[in-house]
Amino acid sequence: MNNIIIILMVILVLILGLGYLIIGYYFYNMAINPNSDKSILKIGNIPEEEMNRRKEWLKKNSKDIYITSTNYGNLKLHAYEIEANKKTNIWTIVIHGYTKAGIEMEKYAEKYKEIGSNVLLVDLRSSGLSEGNYIGFGWHDRLDIIDWINYLVKKDTNCKIILFGVSMGAATVMMTTGEQLPSNVKLAIEDCGYTSVIDIFTNKIENLFHLPPKPILNSANFITKIKSNYNLYDASSIEQIKKSKTPTLFIHGSADTFVPYNMLDKLYDTASCEKEKLVIEGAEHAVSADVNPSLYWNTIVDFIKKHI
Repeated sequence: MNNIIIILMVILVLILGLGYLIIGYYFYNMAINPNSDKSILKIGNIPEEEMNRRKEWLKKNSKDIYITSTNYGNLKLHAYEIEANKKTNIWTIVIHGYTKAGIEMEKYAEKYKEIGSNVLLVDLRSSGLSEGNYIGFGWHDRLDIIDWINYLVKKDTNCKIILFGVSMGAATVMMTTGEQLPSNVKLAIEDCGYTSVIDIFTNKIENLFHLPPKPILNSANFITKIKSNYNLYDASSIEQIKKSKTPTLFIHGSADTFVPYNMLDKLYDTASCEKEKLVIEGAEHAVSADVNPSLYWNTIVDFIKKHI
């Protein structure tokens, strides 16, 4: 009888362990595998006609640049290099959001070119024309952005650099500013970034799947550490922004539920750097520039003038 009980207990442990791994792999595959179906997240796509216009604009106004990442794999990373209308040593590194690519940030690149900045429109690892097999949610990407910063500094030791990102790109900006950066980096602008990967995963697990987040997060983190060599609990914008010395403009739409609006004040209040905050009333996720373009861009231009 004792042997039977032991066998049953072993079988139960094996079943639970297998279930733990299956759940972790499912959520890893859904969120971090760049090739999996993400339709459940209801992320909008740009219409084909508009995408073609952006491709044509980049074809006329940019050249393709490649570097090799110095951290977490020798990956070939791509960016579009765009010169301003007038010669300048100001550069804006423009960083895209989750499941997106640099081309989908073309409208921002076009605007920065118009207001007098050269632009480096990057494809994060596993996005666009960059190599990679997982989505880094800004964590490993922050080190890739430092590689791009070093590329610009090598190109022009007197360059003045702006970091700008939307959504996951904004989180990448904040995570980058928590590192030791060259003095060439003058300011950062984050638009609707999240406080941490764990916070945004928790939000999605609770609101999309209506499940308790803790066991799922731990299981997904276990798989992430094995397959992608990073810890979800380390990937924190709010912890990085505590260390930042880079003046930062925080932007968020008041109607944002995808990256909840309440994350704005948590980030802003935690930031140790010089800072300003802009709320675009009524704007949902990542559309603040469309809802009130005048206020959006005038605030950005004023912030740039203060720090460059």
